[in-house]
Amino acid sequence: MIHPVIMAGGTGSRLWPMSRQLNPKQFLKLTDGPLSMLQATVARLDGMDAKEPLLICNEEHRFLAAEQMRQAGKEQADIILEPCGRNTAPAIALAALQLVERSSEANPLMLVLAADHLIQDTKAFQDGVKKAIPLAQAGSLVTFGIVPQHPETGYGYIHRGNELAMNCFTVDSFVEKPDLDTAKAYLTSGDYLWNSGMFLFSAQDYLNELEAHRPDILAACKTAMSGASQDLHFTRVDADAFAQCPSDSVDFAVMEKTDKAAVVSLDAGWSDIGSWSALWDVSEKDEAGNCLSGDVITHDTRNTLVRADSRLVATVGVDNLVIIETKDALLVAHRDRVQDVKNIVEKIRDDGRHEHMNHREVYRPWGVYDSIDNGTRYQVKRITVKPGAKLSVQMHHHRAEHWIVVSGTAKVTNGEKTYLVTENQSTFIPVGQTHSLENPGVIDLELIEVQSGSYLGEDDIVRFEDKYGRT
Repeated sequence: MIHPVIMAGGTGSRLWPMSRQLNPKQFLKLTDGPLSMLQATVARLDGMDAKEPLLICNEEHRFLAAEQMRQAGKEQADIILEPCGRNTAPAIALAALQLVERSSEANPLMLVLAADHLIQDTKAFQDGVKKAIPLAQAGSLVTFGIVPQHPETGYGYIHRGNELAMNCFTVDSFVEKPDLDTAKAYLTSGDYLWNSGMFLFSAQDYLNELEAHRPDILAACKTAMSGASQDLHFTRVDADAFAQCPSDSVDFAVMEKTDKAAVVSLDAGWSDIGSWSALWDVSEKDEAGNCLSGDVITHDTRNTLVRADSRLVATVGVDNLVIIETKDALLVAHRDRVQDVKNIVEKIRDDGRHEHMNHREVYRPWGVYDSIDNGTRYQVKRITVKPGAKLSVQMHHHRAEHWIVVSGTAKVTNGEKTYLVTENQSTFIPVGQTHSLENPGVIDLELIEVQSGSYLGEDDIVRFEDKYGRT
């Protein structure tokens, strides 16, 4: 029985403006179809002899991750919350420690996957995992090497060694990202594979190798897990202890040092979707080489990726561009320069702006809000509250709120009074008034909130009670 471990950390800054710090690429629907990258990773496991997946994600993404797992039919899946990022070696160690403690199996096998990879051939992926199982059961730390389709300078490579079985090899060495001429030589030789960052090994074997090569990381992770607390399906590790853990990748910490590494060759239409050009590469295109999504009109346009989120985007006489439109930002870049998008994100952050943090639509455990308009001393939001959900009991020092119900029914606590507000009705929350909002119905509650006051920031919230454990 395989225990899938899905790593869902990271921010995907090269895919801005769609990918944001609080809503990164693993939670986005980047490829055709209704599933996010995370949900597609979960769906890829269907039909395998596997347990419920164990998810590892950042603390700040916990409710978004839990909601997407619920939508994927995996609401019972455990989620380990990282209070801060410490790269992949510690993240995998946390999962391994939890599996060793909780599993009834003597030596559970971990299938470590990234939540933000595209794999177009699910059968080939599953067949590759099946080939890796006997190696992992025999004590190997197995990684999956992707058969290269072109000379790629953006990936690390694995130099395969002796053949152990069909498409299974020892690892001769791991190689850092090469220059173009070296990448061409790798492709010609046929002995080099792209390093996918996917693994299969037993939890205890991984911990043993981590103990041998990076005992400081293992010690810090053990301390963090010993102080962990359970909150529903969330495992909250000790934040102070985990902050002291060294940051290192699983490749540097273990795989490049162990003598137990093996690699399974995989040809399954893999991509890490690390940039907009990578998405263009794997997407279906029209006869002019364009990949278009949303309300898009083109004229004399070639080899261009256009994604329109909220309005009409028209192009005339352009070639080899990436054009990404969201409700609050527009990116126009040459397709050969999309790796530099991260520089724009850094400038936005350095300028004290917020467009790197979140979209205009912001997800909360109770639903979502969309900041429709704002100006001096006012802000307008469209709020959707899921059935049975409730916002925290709270108050604001600097703003008043006027709620107008568009559809559904709201249960409002306004000071000492509690009452229902239905469609086309409204209510007013004065400055300093303790209040809460709840959806007691079976359909979504949608309302318009008009805020007015001297300060309208999200940090002007004093919470007295919250069913989701927020402070």
